[in-house]
Amino acid sequence: MVHEISPLGVARTSSLVRRALKGAMVAWPIAFLAGCTTLGAGLEEAAISPDVQSGYLPGQSRQPVSFDAVQSSDPQSTIGKSQHPKILAAYGGAYSDPKLELMLAGIVGKLAAVSEDPNRAYRITVLNSPNINAFALPGGFLYVTRGLLALANDSAEVAAVLAHEMGHVRANHGIERQQREEAAELAGRVVSEVLSSDTAARAALARGRLNLASFSRNQELQADAMGIKQTGDAGYDPYAAARFLKTMDTFSNFRNAFQATNPQLDFLASHPAAPQRVELARRHASAFGPEGVGVTDRNRYLSGIDGMLFGDTASEGYVRGRTFYHPGLGITFTAPEGFMIDNTAEAVLATGPGDTAVRFDGIAVPETTSLTDYIQSGWVGGLDRTSIRTIQVNGLPAVSAQAAGGSYVFNVTVIRIGGQVYRFLTALPADSSAKLAGISGSIAQSFRLLSPAERNNLKPLRIRIVTAKAGDTEDSLAERIQGVDRKVDMFRLLNDLTPHSEIDAGERYKIIAE
Repeated sequence: MVHEISPLGVARTSSLVRRALKGAMVAWPIAFLAGCTTLGAGLEEAAISPDVQSGYLPGQSRQPVSFDAVQSSDPQSTIGKSQHPKILAAYGGAYSDPKLELMLAGIVGKLAAVSEDPNRAYRITVLNSPNINAFALPGGFLYVTRGLLALANDSAEVAAVLAHEMGHVRANHGIERQQREEAAELAGRVVSEVLSSDTAARAALARGRLNLASFSRNQELQADAMGIKQTGDAGYDPYAAARFLKTMDTFSNFRNAFQATNPQLDFLASHPAAPQRVELARRHASAFGPEGVGVTDRNRYLSGIDGMLFGDTASEGYVRGRTFYHPGLGITFTAPEGFMIDNTAEAVLATGPGDTAVRFDGIAVPETTSLTDYIQSGWVGGLDRTSIRTIQVNGLPAVSAQAAGGSYVFNVTVIRIGGQVYRFLTALPADSSAKLAGISGSIAQSFRLLSPAERNNLKPLRIRIVTAKAGDTEDSLAERIQGVDRKVDMFRLLNDLTPHSEIDAGERYKIIAE
């Protein structure tokens, strides 16, 4: 897969750093490491299995029926069908796990059985993505990422999320949004063809387009009300919606652990957990009674997600603390102490103290093109050609150079393995230029090939369900977590615990392990 890029779009780096990095390098087509490299394509395809279709109609038997057969009478189905392949492409395909799919089908079946739209069937697809997201398309297409499923703690929370999305479908919010998008497209033609010289009109149109990416606040609140009622009618805990909104708010402060920073693929971007929204959700739930009504079905849910993949897949590479491993490409590198690595959909990004940012990616370059010629071929803005020098990185040919842009200084190091060139771009504020060589050299010189044994031993992380024993504490259980920094914080996040929560012997908890 080939993308057009702007250098180092680092999510948690200051906007000044992002602007400086854009000035340092021009856009360049590149096959990124994060999920779409040529060498990793086989692993990517292996990770994408056909999505499982689960359609339910209300009735005494509540037996699954053909989703396609029922959906054929739904006039909205053409919209969902046309968008379904695009959704799969954006989220890494469907994630196949029969045990997980059966558990989710049961939740959807209970919700459909009490739906106020009894003639609509729903199909749920688990998306193979660590992003936290769930949504629905017109025609009854429901989607939930495995990242969201890892964050949820019981069936009631997932039911609340799915019922909210089903509310959008019933209220035709997707149709309304499509109509707004069509109106915006027409306005866009007017602006570009008639008002092309009117800067203010173009700016107004741009602002309007930003508002089309998500539902309106009123639509979200309407879907909340509809979803909470459906959740409670199905017998689930109606307070689960408010509980999960608060969990997502906590997650927003711990986003890096999931290596998922693309706001366009994130539930939080369109479902902000404002305190007022949580309070409204609790108020809707109170119609069913005080807290404690309804079932959470926690044990069944935990059994369903036990063994589910967590974080990145093998074709995207793994982040383990400050080290990045890509078993398919057979490469690894380590960021300096104090840095944090994100494996995003665009590139591997590392951020460190003092507004330091590093971007790592790869591109196919003919072996007949020398690295010196490549580095000065025009893709690096502000390049100091006198700084270009040939080096070796763990026996691999490499070239390093300096660049400057705005108030930032940069190091660019390119390393060749056959027809593939891997690139490190390190950026620091100009007043910290004395540190540039040390930081860029440290991370570039850590780059090396993995041995066959190392590649074979690399395993993906998974959600594992463990039962607490007498004497267990959050520290002892968190210590069993692998591949993630801040283990205690992650343990609390995964299990909806506070610093004052007690660990109960015999209770089941989520951890992360290979």
